[in-house]
Amino acid sequence: MTKLTVAALQLALNADIETNIGAVSDLVEEAAGRGAQVILPPELFEGPYFCKVEEEALFATARPVYEHPCVLAMQKLAASLKVAIPTSFFEQDGQQYYNSLAMIGPEGELMGVYRKSHIPDGPGYEEKYYFRPGNTGFKTWDLYGTRIGVGICWDQWYPECARAMALMGAQLLFYPTAIGSEPYDATLDTRHMWRRAMQGHSVSNCMPVIAANRIGVEDGQAFYGHSFITDEWGELVERFDGGETGVLVSTVDLALAAKHRAGMGFFRDRRPDLYGRLSEDR
Repeated sequence: MTKLTVAALQLALNADIETNIGAVSDLVEEAAGRGAQVILPPELFEGPYFCKVEEEALFATARPVYEHPCVLAMQKLAASLKVAIPTSFFEQDGQQYYNSLAMIGPEGELMGVYRKSHIPDGPGYEEKYYFRPGNTGFKTWDLYGTRIGVGICWDQWYPECARAMALMGAQLLFYPTAIGSEPYDATLDTRHMWRRAMQGHSVSNCMPVIAANRIGVEDGQAFYGHSFITDEWGELVERFDGGETGVLVSTVDLALAAKHRAGMGFFRDRRPDLYGRLSEDR
């Protein structure tokens, strides 16, 4: 396949999981109706972003992948619409808990699970209380004759994550997200640097990036949206601002992106023999 149509969803979420699943499902259907083949909802769309507090009762909301309501609902929807839906969810695996993503294919099949590798820990984003660091390694997925890579939120700030997925053959990078205001510093507005970081991954790997964020105010914490899709040059071809609910859709010319990627020489001119320092834990 030389072209792929992708979508990013942006919406506010509340405390009722069934309402959230319904709202996401409506947007998935809209995206599919506009021709989207891979449709990306935001991170942890099952409910409010709960990681701003440390509350042990919230562990009870996690489920194994084969039992999680969001995964089951998106599997049914994907099979009906013949689309792929990278689905973020709070995963329980025995005694362990992860911030995970179920890759759901266009027949509704569970293609596998990616567990978030980089886990933040700071005011308003206290994820280390809830989630173990992922043990899956980075993952890529074969869909529609191409290969995609998917990171989760904090992963998107790390150039190593994007480059690793590109080296694994990814031709597009997807990032479901939950990010907004910084409770410790009301003057810090990260929305533009958030975009720029991922646009940099797009430029340095010469491939499109798709990011989906939530919106709305949740217990005083404002989530700023700004979901977007880039082309292989890092240009914003589709984007939302802070308060919009809806669907971004763009058709990617994979053959043209591959041509540019080869021509730029980023992968030809790599010097892994010089990069040992990157893997040192100090």
